[in-house]
Amino acid sequence: MAWRHLGLAVALAAASQSAWAGWTEARSKHFVIYSEQNPKQLRQYAEDLERFDQAVRLLRSMGDPELTDSGRLTIYVLPSQAAVASLAGSPGSGIAGMYVGRASGARAFVHRQRDSDNYNDLQAQTVFFHEYLHHLMLQELELAVPAWIVEGTAELYATASINKDGSVTVGRAAQHRAYGLFGSNQLSVEDMVGATRQKMSHAQLDQLYGRGWLLTHMLTFEPSRKGQLGRYVMGIQNGMTALNSAKAAFGDLKLLSKDLNRYLEQRKILGLTLPANKFKVAPISLRPLSPAESAIVPVVMRSERGVGPKTAPRVLNDARKVAARFPGDPEVLAALAEAETDAGNHAAAVAAADEALALRPAYSKPMIMKARAILASGQADPAKVDWKATRVLIGRANRLDPEHAEPLMLFYQSYLQQGMEPTRNAVEGLLYAQRIVPQDGSLRMLAVRQLIADKQLAEARALFGPIANSPHAGESRERLQQILQALAQGNAAQAMALLDAEEADTKANGQGAASR
Repeated sequence: MAWRHLGLAVALAAASQSAWAGWTEARSKHFVIYSEQNPKQLRQYAEDLERFDQAVRLLRSMGDPELTDSGRLTIYVLPSQAAVASLAGSPGSGIAGMYVGRASGARAFVHRQRDSDNYNDLQAQTVFFHEYLHHLMLQELELAVPAWIVEGTAELYATASINKDGSVTVGRAAQHRAYGLFGSNQLSVEDMVGATRQKMSHAQLDQLYGRGWLLTHMLTFEPSRKGQLGRYVMGIQNGMTALNSAKAAFGDLKLLSKDLNRYLEQRKILGLTLPANKFKVAPISLRPLSPAESAIVPVVMRSERGVGPKTAPRVLNDARKVAARFPGDPEVLAALAEAETDAGNHAAAVAAADEALALRPAYSKPMIMKARAILASGQADPAKVDWKATRVLIGRANRLDPEHAEPLMLFYQSYLQQGMEPTRNAVEGLLYAQRIVPQDGSLRMLAVRQLIADKQLAEARALFGPIANSPHAGESRERLQQILQALAQGNAAQAMALLDAEEADTKANGQGAASR
Protein backbone atom coordinates (compact mmCIF):
# COMPACT_ATOMS: atom_id res chain seq x y z
CA MET A 1 0.00 0.00 0.00
CA ALA A 2 2.42 2.64 -1.23
CA TRP A 3 1.43 6.27 -0.79
CA ARG A 4 2.90 9.70 -1.10
CA HIS A 5 2.36 12.23 1.67
CA LEU A 6 0.37 14.53 -0.56
CA GLY A 7 -1.76 11.74 -1.41
CA LEU A 8 -4.28 9.25 -0.60
CA ALA A 9 -4.60 5.85 -2.11
CA VAL A 10 -7.77 3.99 -2.79
CA ALA A 11 -8.79 1.25 -5.13
CA LEU A 12 -12.43 1.27 -6.03
CA ALA A 13 -14.12 -1.58 -7.74
CA ALA A 14 -15.81 -1.23 -11.06
CA ALA A 15 -17.26 -3.61 -13.49
CA SER A 16 -18.02 -4.18 -17.11
CA GLN A 17 -18.08 -1.45 -19.71
CA SER A 18 -21.42 0.22 -20.09
CA ALA A 19 -23.26 1.61 -23.02
CA TRP A 20 -22.86 5.00 -21.37
CA ALA A 21 -19.49 5.66 -22.99
CA GLY A 22 -16.99 8.33 -21.99
CA TRP A 23 -16.66 10.14 -18.70
CA THR A 24 -19.56 10.59 -16.31
CA GLU A 25 -19.95 13.19 -13.58
CA ALA A 26 -21.60 12.13 -10.32
CA ARG A 27 -22.59 15.00 -8.05
CA SER A 28 -23.54 14.50 -4.40
CA LYS A 29 -23.70 16.71 -1.32
CA HIS A 30 -19.98 16.50 -0.56
CA PHE A 31 -18.37 15.09 -3.71
CA VAL A 32 -18.03 15.65 -7.45
CA ILE A 33 -16.81 12.42 -9.02
CA TYR A 34 -15.56 11.86 -12.56
CA SER A 35 -15.34 8.29 -13.83
CA GLU A 36 -15.63 6.14 -16.94
CA GLN A 37 -17.28 3.33 -15.01
CA ASN A 38 -20.80 1.93 -15.10
CA PRO A 39 -23.30 4.63 -14.00
CA LYS A 40 -25.04 2.24 -11.60
CA GLN A 41 -21.78 1.42 -9.86
CA LEU A 42 -20.74 5.06 -9.85
CA ARG A 43 -23.98 6.02 -8.14
CA GLN A 44 -23.45 3.29 -5.53
CA TYR A 45 -19.90 4.51 -4.91
CA ALA A 46 -21.09 8.08 -4.40
CA GLU A 47 -23.81 6.91 -2.00
CA ASP A 48 -21.28 4.88 0.01
CA LEU A 49 -18.97 7.87 0.32
CA GLU A 50 -21.87 9.97 1.55
CA ARG A 51 -22.71 7.33 4.19
CA PHE A 52 -19.13 7.39 5.41
CA ASP A 53 -19.14 11.19 5.53
CA GLN A 54 -22.34 11.16 7.59
CA ALA A 55 -20.95 8.51 9.94
CA VAL A 56 -17.89 10.64 10.68
CA ARG A 57 -19.96 13.75 11.26
CA LEU A 58 -22.35 11.90 13.58
CA LEU A 59 -19.62 10.34 15.70
CA ARG A 60 -17.50 13.49 15.87
CA SER A 61 -20.46 15.87 16.29
CA MET A 62 -19.33 17.83 13.26
CA GLY A 63 -21.40 20.42 11.49
CA ASP A 64 -22.50 19.93 7.90
CA PRO A 65 -22.68 23.28 6.12
CA GLU A 66 -23.96 23.58 2.59
CA LEU A 67 -21.18 23.46 0.01
CA THR A 68 -20.75 25.09 -3.37
CA ASP A 69 -18.95 23.17 -6.11
CA SER A 70 -15.61 24.64 -5.05
CA GLY A 71 -16.12 23.27 -1.55
CA ARG A 72 -16.85 19.71 -2.62
CA LEU A 73 -14.06 17.16 -2.86
CA THR A 74 -13.50 16.40 -6.53
CA ILE A 75 -12.57 12.77 -7.17
CA TYR A 76 -11.14 11.41 -10.41
CA VAL A 77 -11.57 7.64 -10.71
CA LEU A 78 -8.89 6.10 -12.92
CA PRO A 79 -9.06 2.61 -14.44
CA SER A 80 -6.09 1.06 -12.60
CA GLN A 81 -3.41 1.48 -9.98
CA ALA A 82 -0.86 1.75 -12.77
CA ALA A 83 -2.74 4.75 -14.18
CA VAL A 84 -2.58 6.50 -10.80
CA ALA A 85 1.14 5.78 -10.43
CA SER A 86 1.72 7.17 -13.91
CA LEU A 87 -0.26 10.31 -13.08
CA ALA A 88 1.90 10.69 -9.97
CA GLY A 89 4.98 10.67 -12.18
CA SER A 90 6.21 7.36 -10.73
CA PRO A 91 5.23 4.49 -13.05
CA GLY A 92 5.66 1.10 -11.43
CA SER A 93 5.98 2.62 -7.96
CA GLY A 94 2.87 1.09 -6.45
CA ILE A 95 1.40 4.52 -5.68
CA ALA A 96 -2.33 3.89 -5.59
CA GLY A 97 -3.72 7.40 -5.34
CA MET A 98 -3.20 11.02 -4.43
CA TYR A 99 -4.90 13.75 -2.46
CA VAL A 100 -4.15 17.43 -3.06
CA GLY A 101 -5.68 20.25 -1.02
CA ARG A 102 -5.28 23.67 -2.63
CA ALA A 103 -7.07 27.00 -2.74
CA SER A 104 -8.42 25.95 -6.12
CA GLY A 105 -10.15 23.05 -4.38
CA ALA A 106 -9.41 19.63 -2.92
CA ARG A 107 -8.75 16.85 -5.42
CA ALA A 108 -8.45 13.09 -5.04
CA PHE A 109 -7.12 10.73 -7.70
CA VAL A 110 -8.18 7.15 -7.09
CA HIS A 111 -8.51 3.94 -9.06
CA ARG A 112 -10.89 1.08 -9.60
CA GLN A 113 -10.33 -2.58 -10.41
CA ARG A 114 -12.08 -3.65 -13.61
CA ASP A 115 -12.25 -7.29 -12.52
CA SER A 116 -13.96 -6.69 -9.19
CA ASP A 117 -17.33 -5.51 -7.93
CA ASN A 118 -16.06 -5.20 -4.36
CA TYR A 119 -16.44 -1.57 -3.26
CA ASN A 120 -15.16 -2.52 0.21
CA ASP A 121 -11.68 -3.58 -0.89
CA LEU A 122 -10.19 -3.21 2.59
CA GLN A 123 -6.72 -2.02 1.75
CA ALA A 124 -7.78 0.53 -0.84
CA GLN A 125 -10.80 1.84 1.00
CA THR A 126 -8.83 2.08 4.23
CA VAL A 127 -6.35 4.50 2.73
CA PHE A 128 -9.01 6.61 1.06
CA PHE A 129 -10.93 6.94 4.31
CA HIS A 130 -7.72 7.81 6.18
CA GLU A 131 -7.03 10.73 3.87
CA TYR A 132 -10.64 11.88 3.86
CA LEU A 133 -10.47 12.01 7.66
CA HIS A 134 -7.55 14.39 7.37
CA HIS A 135 -9.61 16.44 4.92
CA LEU A 136 -12.47 16.68 7.44
CA MET A 137 -10.30 17.10 10.55
CA LEU A 138 -8.57 20.14 9.09
CA GLN A 139 -12.00 21.70 8.60
CA GLU A 140 -12.94 20.88 12.18
CA LEU A 141 -9.76 21.54 14.18
CA GLU A 142 -7.72 24.66 14.68
CA LEU A 143 -5.69 23.15 17.50
CA ALA A 144 -2.05 22.20 17.93
CA VAL A 145 -2.84 18.49 18.17
CA PRO A 146 0.08 16.02 18.48
CA ALA A 147 0.80 13.84 15.47
CA TRP A 148 -0.25 10.57 17.11
CA ILE A 149 -3.79 11.90 17.58
CA VAL A 150 -4.00 13.20 14.03
CA GLU A 151 -2.89 9.90 12.53
CA GLY A 152 -4.51 7.71 15.18
CA THR A 153 -7.91 9.29 14.62
CA ALA A 154 -7.57 8.96 10.85
CA GLU A 155 -6.68 5.29 11.29
CA LEU A 156 -9.59 4.74 13.68
CA TYR A 157 -12.07 5.76 10.98
CA ALA A 158 -10.03 4.41 8.08
CA THR A 159 -11.02 0.82 8.82
CA ALA A 160 -14.72 1.62 8.53
CA SER A 161 -16.85 -0.62 6.35
CA ILE A 162 -19.96 0.28 4.38
CA ASN A 163 -22.17 -2.76 4.82
CA LYS A 164 -24.61 -4.18 2.27
CA ASP A 165 -27.60 -3.24 4.43
CA GLY A 166 -26.52 0.43 4.40
CA SER A 167 -25.07 0.41 7.92
CA VAL A 168 -21.55 1.66 8.66
CA THR A 169 -19.13 -0.03 11.06
CA VAL A 170 -16.35 2.06 12.63
CA GLY A 171 -13.46 0.91 14.80
CA ARG A 172 -12.49 -2.37 13.17
CA ALA A 173 -8.98 -3.70 13.79
CA ALA A 174 -6.23 -1.98 11.79
CA GLN A 175 -4.77 -5.20 10.43
CA HIS A 176 -2.75 -3.26 7.87
CA ARG A 177 -0.73 -1.82 10.79
CA ALA A 178 0.33 -5.21 12.17
CA TYR A 179 4.00 -4.70 11.29
CA GLY A 180 4.21 -1.44 13.19
CA LEU A 181 2.23 -2.81 16.11
CA PHE A 182 4.16 -6.04 16.62
CA GLY A 183 7.61 -5.07 15.36
CA SER A 184 10.68 -4.67 17.55
CA ASN A 185 12.07 -1.43 19.03
CA GLN A 186 8.62 0.01 19.59
CA LEU A 187 8.10 3.75 19.91
CA SER A 188 7.47 4.22 23.61
CA VAL A 189 4.17 5.55 24.90
CA GLU A 190 6.03 8.35 26.68
CA ASP A 191 7.79 9.43 23.49
CA MET A 192 4.53 9.29 21.57
CA VAL A 193 2.18 11.15 23.92
CA GLY A 194 4.96 13.48 25.06
CA ALA A 195 5.87 14.37 21.47
CA THR A 196 9.51 14.26 22.60
CA ARG A 197 11.09 12.91 19.41
CA GLN A 198 12.10 15.63 16.97
CA LYS A 199 13.12 13.08 14.34
CA MET A 200 11.65 9.67 13.60
CA SER A 201 12.90 6.86 11.41
CA HIS A 202 10.63 5.30 8.80
CA ALA A 203 9.96 2.39 11.16
CA GLN A 204 9.08 4.74 14.02
CA LEU A 205 6.78 6.71 11.75
CA ASP A 206 5.00 3.48 10.87
CA GLN A 207 4.72 2.74 14.60
CA LEU A 208 3.28 6.20 15.19
CA TYR A 209 0.42 5.31 12.84
CA GLY A 210 -0.13 1.87 14.36
CA ARG A 211 0.28 2.70 18.03
CA GLY A 212 -1.50 6.00 17.48
CA TRP A 213 -4.48 4.01 16.19
CA LEU A 214 -4.28 1.58 19.11
CA LEU A 215 -4.11 4.29 21.78
CA THR A 216 -6.87 6.34 20.14
CA HIS A 217 -9.02 3.20 19.92
CA MET A 218 -8.43 2.33 23.58
CA LEU A 219 -9.14 5.85 24.79
CA THR A 220 -12.32 5.89 22.69
CA PHE A 221 -13.77 2.48 23.55
CA GLU A 222 -12.31 1.57 26.98
CA PRO A 223 -14.81 2.80 29.64
CA SER A 224 -12.17 3.28 32.35
CA ARG A 225 -10.33 5.77 30.12
CA LYS A 226 -13.39 7.80 29.14
CA GLY A 227 -12.71 11.55 28.87
CA GLN A 228 -8.93 11.27 29.14
CA LEU A 229 -8.21 12.06 25.51
CA GLY A 230 -10.19 15.30 25.68
CA ARG A 231 -8.40 16.34 28.90
CA TYR A 232 -5.04 15.64 27.29
CA VAL A 233 -5.80 17.85 24.29
CA MET A 234 -7.21 20.67 26.41
CA GLY A 235 -4.15 20.60 28.67
CA ILE A 236 -1.93 21.22 25.65
CA GLN A 237 -4.19 24.02 24.44
CA ASN A 238 -3.97 25.61 27.88
CA GLY A 239 -0.19 25.82 27.69
CA MET A 240 1.00 22.55 29.24
CA THR A 241 3.71 20.56 27.52
CA ALA A 242 2.43 17.44 25.80
CA LEU A 243 4.27 15.27 28.33
CA ASN A 244 2.89 17.05 31.40
CA SER A 245 -0.60 17.07 29.92
CA ALA A 246 -0.29 13.33 29.25
CA LYS A 247 0.68 12.65 32.86
CA ALA A 248 -2.20 14.78 34.13
CA ALA A 249 -4.77 13.18 31.83
CA PHE A 250 -3.61 9.56 31.67
CA GLY A 251 -1.90 9.15 35.02
CA ASP A 252 1.06 6.76 35.29
CA LEU A 253 2.44 6.46 31.75
CA LYS A 254 4.04 3.08 32.52
CA LEU A 255 0.60 1.79 33.49
CA LEU A 256 -0.82 3.32 30.30
CA SER A 257 1.81 1.43 28.33
CA LYS A 258 0.94 -1.85 30.04
CA ASP A 259 -2.77 -1.28 29.47
CA LEU A 260 -2.07 -0.54 25.82
CA ASN A 261 -0.14 -3.78 25.38
CA ARG A 262 -2.96 -5.74 27.03
CA TYR A 263 -5.47 -3.99 24.78
CA LEU A 264 -3.51 -5.12 21.75
CA GLU A 265 -3.38 -8.72 22.98
CA GLN A 266 -7.14 -9.10 23.47
CA ARG A 267 -8.80 -11.52 21.09
CA LYS A 268 -11.51 -9.16 19.89
CA ILE A 269 -11.39 -5.44 19.11
CA LEU A 270 -14.61 -3.59 19.80
CA GLY A 271 -16.22 -1.42 17.17
CA LEU A 272 -19.45 0.45 16.60
CA THR A 273 -22.06 -0.12 13.90
CA LEU A 274 -24.38 2.72 12.96
CA PRO A 275 -27.62 1.30 11.50
CA ALA A 276 -28.78 2.25 8.02
CA ASN A 277 -31.64 4.35 9.40
CA LYS A 278 -29.06 6.81 10.76
CA PHE A 279 -28.24 7.90 7.23
CA LYS A 280 -30.20 9.83 4.68
CA VAL A 281 -28.36 10.14 1.40
CA ALA A 282 -29.55 12.96 -0.82
CA PRO A 283 -30.17 12.10 -4.48
CA ILE A 284 -27.06 11.61 -6.61
CA SER A 285 -27.15 13.31 -10.01
CA LEU A 286 -25.34 11.75 -12.96
CA ARG A 287 -24.38 13.58 -16.13
CA PRO A 288 -22.50 12.18 -19.13
CA LEU A 289 -19.78 14.60 -20.17
CA SER A 290 -19.82 15.96 -23.70
CA PRO A 291 -17.20 14.63 -26.14
CA ALA A 292 -15.18 17.83 -25.65
CA GLU A 293 -15.38 17.60 -21.86
CA SER A 294 -14.38 13.93 -21.92
CA ALA A 295 -11.43 14.66 -24.18
CA ILE A 296 -10.07 17.38 -21.89
CA VAL A 297 -10.43 15.41 -18.62
CA PRO A 298 -6.92 13.84 -18.82
CA VAL A 299 -5.44 17.32 -19.30
CA VAL A 300 -7.41 18.74 -16.38
CA MET A 301 -6.34 15.85 -14.15
CA ARG A 302 -2.65 16.42 -14.85
CA SER A 303 -2.97 20.18 -14.35
CA GLU A 304 -4.81 19.73 -11.06
CA ARG A 305 -2.39 17.07 -9.87
CA GLY A 306 0.38 19.63 -10.42
CA VAL A 307 3.00 20.06 -13.13
CA GLY A 308 6.67 20.99 -13.22
CA PRO A 309 9.14 22.29 -15.80
CA LYS A 310 9.31 18.90 -17.53
CA THR A 311 5.63 17.98 -17.48
CA ALA A 312 4.04 21.39 -18.17
CA PRO A 313 5.02 21.45 -21.89
CA ARG A 314 3.63 17.94 -22.41
CA VAL A 315 0.33 18.83 -20.75
CA LEU A 316 0.14 22.01 -22.83
CA ASN A 317 0.77 20.06 -26.04
CA ASP A 318 -2.14 17.74 -25.23
CA ALA A 319 -4.37 20.69 -24.28
CA ARG A 320 -3.68 22.37 -27.61
CA LYS A 321 -4.51 19.16 -29.48
CA VAL A 322 -7.88 18.90 -27.74
CA ALA A 323 -8.55 22.61 -28.37
CA ALA A 324 -7.87 22.07 -32.07
CA ARG A 325 -10.34 19.15 -32.14
CA PHE A 326 -13.03 21.06 -30.25
CA PRO A 327 -12.74 24.77 -31.11
CA GLY A 328 -15.02 27.17 -29.29
CA ASP A 329 -15.67 25.00 -26.22
CA PRO A 330 -15.51 27.01 -22.95
CA GLU A 331 -14.42 24.04 -20.81
CA VAL A 332 -11.60 23.18 -23.17
CA LEU A 333 -10.50 26.81 -23.43
CA ALA A 334 -10.44 27.20 -19.64
CA ALA A 335 -8.26 24.10 -19.36
CA LEU A 336 -6.04 25.44 -22.15
CA ALA A 337 -5.65 28.73 -20.28
CA GLU A 338 -4.46 26.83 -17.20
CA ALA A 339 -1.99 24.77 -19.21
CA GLU A 340 -0.63 27.90 -20.95
CA THR A 341 -0.15 29.60 -17.57
CA ASP A 342 1.63 26.57 -16.12
CA ALA A 343 3.97 26.55 -19.12
CA GLY A 344 4.74 30.27 -18.67
CA ASN A 345 2.82 31.46 -21.74
CA HIS A 346 0.90 34.20 -19.98
CA ALA A 347 -0.31 36.14 -23.02
CA ALA A 348 -1.63 32.94 -24.61
CA ALA A 349 -3.32 32.04 -21.33
CA VAL A 350 -5.09 35.40 -21.21
CA ALA A 351 -6.20 34.99 -24.83
CA ALA A 352 -7.65 31.53 -24.15
CA ALA A 353 -9.43 32.77 -21.03
CA ASP A 354 -10.88 35.75 -22.90
CA GLU A 355 -12.17 33.44 -25.64
CA ALA A 356 -13.86 31.23 -23.04
CA LEU A 357 -15.44 34.26 -21.37
CA ALA A 358 -16.73 35.56 -24.69
CA LEU A 359 -18.60 32.27 -25.07
CA ARG A 360 -19.71 32.03 -21.42
CA PRO A 361 -19.43 35.38 -19.60
CA ALA A 362 -20.54 34.08 -16.19
CA TYR A 363 -17.87 31.36 -15.94
CA SER A 364 -15.50 31.75 -13.01
CA LYS A 365 -12.78 29.28 -14.04
CA PRO A 366 -11.40 31.30 -17.00
CA MET A 367 -11.61 34.44 -14.84
CA ILE A 368 -9.38 32.74 -12.28
CA MET A 369 -7.03 31.39 -14.96
CA LYS A 370 -6.73 34.87 -16.47
CA ALA A 371 -5.98 36.37 -13.05
CA ARG A 372 -3.35 33.70 -12.40
CA ALA A 373 -1.69 34.48 -15.72
CA ILE A 374 -1.72 38.23 -15.08
CA LEU A 375 -0.21 37.84 -11.61
CA ALA A 376 2.44 35.48 -12.97
CA SER A 377 3.31 37.90 -15.78
CA GLY A 378 3.61 40.73 -13.27
CA GLN A 379 6.33 39.06 -11.24
CA ALA A 380 9.05 40.40 -13.53
CA ASP A 381 7.61 43.92 -13.85
CA PRO A 382 4.65 44.80 -11.60
CA ALA A 383 4.37 48.25 -13.21
CA LYS A 384 3.12 46.69 -16.45
CA VAL A 385 0.02 45.23 -14.78
CA ASP A 386 -3.28 47.08 -14.63
CA TRP A 387 -3.89 46.16 -10.99
CA LYS A 388 -7.26 47.88 -10.76
CA ALA A 389 -8.65 45.95 -13.74
CA THR A 390 -7.14 42.73 -12.40
CA ARG A 391 -8.85 43.17 -9.05
CA VAL A 392 -12.14 43.92 -10.80
CA LEU A 393 -11.75 40.61 -12.66
CA ILE A 394 -11.00 38.75 -9.41
CA GLY A 395 -14.01 40.42 -7.81
CA ARG A 396 -16.25 39.13 -10.60
CA ALA A 397 -15.05 35.58 -9.93
CA ASN A 398 -15.67 36.05 -6.22
CA ARG A 399 -19.23 37.25 -6.78
CA LEU A 400 -20.00 34.16 -8.88
CA ASP A 401 -18.90 31.91 -5.99
CA PRO A 402 -18.20 33.74 -2.70
CA GLU A 403 -17.16 30.42 -1.12
CA HIS A 404 -14.34 29.81 -3.62
CA ALA A 405 -11.03 30.37 -1.83
CA GLU A 406 -8.79 31.07 -4.80
CA PRO A 407 -10.22 34.47 -5.86
CA LEU A 408 -9.87 35.65 -2.25
CA MET A 409 -6.28 34.48 -2.16
CA LEU A 410 -5.48 36.05 -5.54
CA PHE A 411 -7.00 39.35 -4.41
CA TYR A 412 -4.68 39.39 -1.38
CA GLN A 413 -1.64 38.34 -3.42
CA SER A 414 -2.27 41.09 -5.95
CA TYR A 415 -1.35 43.67 -3.31
CA LEU A 416 1.81 41.84 -2.29
CA GLN A 417 2.87 41.53 -5.90
CA GLN A 418 2.21 45.20 -6.55
CA GLY A 419 4.44 46.00 -3.57
CA MET A 420 1.57 47.41 -1.51
CA GLU A 421 0.30 46.56 1.93
CA PRO A 422 -2.91 44.52 1.56
CA THR A 423 -6.09 46.36 2.47
CA ARG A 424 -8.09 45.23 5.48
CA ASN A 425 -10.66 43.83 3.07
CA ALA A 426 -7.95 41.78 1.35
CA VAL A 427 -6.67 40.50 4.70
CA GLU A 428 -10.15 39.46 5.81
CA GLY A 429 -10.59 37.72 2.48
CA LEU A 430 -7.34 35.81 2.95
CA LEU A 431 -8.31 34.63 6.42
CA TYR A 432 -11.73 33.57 5.17
CA ALA A 433 -10.12 31.70 2.27
CA GLN A 434 -7.98 29.79 4.76
CA ARG A 435 -11.07 28.80 6.70
CA ILE A 436 -12.71 27.59 3.48
CA VAL A 437 -9.70 25.47 2.44
CA PRO A 438 -7.70 24.66 5.59
CA GLN A 439 -6.08 21.76 3.71
CA ASP A 440 -3.88 24.13 1.66
CA GLY A 441 -0.55 24.43 3.48
CA SER A 442 0.70 27.37 1.41
CA LEU A 443 -2.50 29.32 1.98
CA ARG A 444 -2.26 28.50 5.69
CA MET A 445 1.29 29.88 5.77
CA LEU A 446 0.17 33.12 4.09
CA ALA A 447 -2.47 33.50 6.80
CA VAL A 448 0.03 32.71 9.58
CA ARG A 449 2.38 35.40 8.30
CA GLN A 450 -0.42 37.94 8.11
CA LEU A 451 -1.59 37.14 11.64
CA ILE A 452 1.96 37.52 12.96
CA ALA A 453 2.26 40.87 11.18
CA ASP A 454 -1.02 41.89 12.83
CA LYS A 455 0.30 40.73 16.24
CA GLN A 456 -2.47 38.13 16.52
CA LEU A 457 -0.06 35.51 17.81
CA ALA A 458 -2.57 33.21 19.51
CA GLU A 459 -4.48 32.91 16.25
CA ALA A 460 -1.23 32.41 14.32
CA ARG A 461 -0.20 29.64 16.72
CA ALA A 462 -3.53 27.86 16.28
CA LEU A 463 -3.20 27.98 12.48
CA PHE A 464 0.44 26.89 12.57
CA GLY A 465 -0.16 23.91 14.86
CA PRO A 466 -1.13 21.39 12.14
CA ILE A 467 2.00 22.29 10.16
CA ALA A 468 4.33 22.04 13.16
CA ASN A 469 2.86 18.74 14.34
CA SER A 470 2.75 16.99 10.98
CA PRO A 471 4.44 13.57 11.22
CA HIS A 472 5.83 14.26 7.75
CA ALA A 473 7.76 17.40 8.73
CA GLY A 474 11.06 15.50 8.41
CA GLU A 475 14.19 17.61 8.81
CA SER A 476 12.08 20.72 9.39
CA ARG A 477 10.43 19.36 12.54
CA GLU A 478 12.79 21.01 15.03
CA ARG A 479 12.53 24.46 13.45
CA LEU A 480 8.75 24.20 13.09
CA GLN A 481 8.49 23.41 16.79
CA GLN A 482 10.69 26.44 17.53
CA ILE A 483 8.28 28.62 15.54
CA LEU A 484 5.36 27.21 17.51
CA GLN A 485 7.20 27.89 20.76
CA ALA A 486 8.06 31.46 19.71
CA LEU A 487 4.39 32.10 18.96
CA ALA A 488 3.38 30.65 22.32
CA GLN A 489 5.88 32.96 24.03
CA GLY A 490 4.60 36.01 22.15
CA ASN A 491 7.86 36.56 20.26
CA ALA A 492 6.64 37.73 16.84
CA ALA A 493 10.07 38.79 15.56
CA GLN A 494 11.65 35.42 16.31
CA ALA A 495 8.72 33.54 14.80
CA MET A 496 8.92 35.57 11.58
CA ALA A 497 12.71 35.16 11.35
CA LEU A 498 12.39 31.40 11.75
CA LEU A 499 9.61 31.33 9.14
CA ASP A 500 11.83 33.24 6.71
CA ALA A 501 14.68 30.78 7.29
CA GLU A 502 12.42 27.77 6.83
CA GLU A 503 10.92 29.09 3.60
CA ALA A 504 14.39 29.95 2.26
CA ASP A 505 15.57 26.39 2.95
CA THR A 506 12.43 24.96 1.37
CA LYS A 507 12.95 26.97 -1.82
CA ALA A 508 16.67 26.09 -1.90
CA ASN A 509 15.78 22.41 -1.74
CA GLY A 510 13.28 22.80 -4.56
CA GLN A 511 10.32 21.88 -2.38
CA GLY A 512 8.35 25.09 -2.65
CA ALA A 513 4.97 24.92 -4.35
CA ALA A 514 2.61 27.72 -5.12
CA SER A 515 -0.87 27.53 -3.72
CA ARG A 516 -3.51 27.33 -6.41
